[in-house]
Amino acid sequence: MAARTALRPDAVLVQAVIAGALSFAHLHDLAAAAGQDGWKAWAYPVSVDLLLVAAWRRLRADRRSRLAWCWFAVALFASLGANVATAGLLDIQHPPAWLRVGVSGWPAIAFLGGTLLAHTTTPTPTAPISPAPTTPEPEPEIQEPTPPAPGVVEPPAREEAPALPAAAEPADPAPAVPAALVAHARKVADDHQTRTGTAIDTDTLRSRLGVPPQLADAIAAQLT
Repeated sequence: MAARTALRPDAVLVQAVIAGALSFAHLHDLAAAAGQDGWKAWAYPVSVDLLLVAAWRRLRADRRSRLAWCWFAVALFASLGANVATAGLLDIQHPPAWLRVGVSGWPAIAFLGGTLLAHTTTPTPTAPISPAPTTPEPEPEIQEPTPPAPGVVEPPAREEAPALPAAAEPADPAPAVPAALVAHARKVADDHQTRTGTAIDTDTLRSRLGVPPQLADAIAAQLT
């Protein structure tokens, strides 16, 4: 079985009940002394307590609300004023005119305060605007070299050789030319012959093949 919850008296709660009951009775007595008899005398303490509760609930939602603090002070002054007035400072049997006027005008004041507290919106904090995320720029695509077709020999990469004076070049023997390179050079020469109608010269052949001058001369000698 579930254990029963033990009822523990709370001193603050007991004090609140006592203060509320006494304030309620004092407000009733003050309203009755000011000429509000019967049920009307009991309606005044209810009106004051409801205004206190409405102002307190608004303060819990927004501590910086001046409107809530103002009406909380008005309701608290009415409650404390009734406690002080019934303590013997005023002649309850012969209440002054200003007290009669104040008690008579209290329902309109309480209605105005409750309406303002109920229909005034609480400002909501605005969230900070975060900056829009920047889209990273796409990286350039690196194209991989296409593998050569079967049976086709790729020419060697072109190497830029420093230009030397013709007189300074040593007379080296003609280098050996691979047969595959000669076949490729023949295709290049035939293509040039087809497009231009003239035989390809050594300089053009060297630039198309990307080979040194000595190797270009050796290839051109084999093409003739």
